[in-house]
Formats: sequence, structure tokens, C-alpha cells
Amino acid sequence: MNNIFLEEKAQISVELIIVLAAVVAVVLILVSQLQATSQQGSQKLEKTAEDVFKKIDDI
Repeated sequence: MNNIFLEEKAQISVELIIVLAAVVAVVLILVSQLQATSQQGSQKLEKTAEDVFKKIDDI
């Protein structure tokens, strides 16, 4: 009887580890996408700021 409970606990912990690994993988993918998006946003903001300063210089 004890072996059944130990096997169920082991099965649950293995499944929990698999789920946690999947969650970590998804989080890492989201973080990398957010970093890429923020880098693109930073470049666009820098270009816009340069354009604004050029227009101010023209005035």
C-alpha cells in the first residue's frame, strides 16, 4: 500500500517538474521578445529625437 502512494508522489513531482520547466521556457521566450521589442522602441525613439532636434536647429 505504501508503494502505491510513493509512486503517486513520484509521478506528481515528475509532472510538476515538467510543468515548471515549460513555464520557465515560456517566460524566457517572453523576456527575450520583450528585450527585442524594447530595443526596437529605443532605436525608434532615438531617431525621432534626432529628427526633432534637427527641426529645432532649422528654426
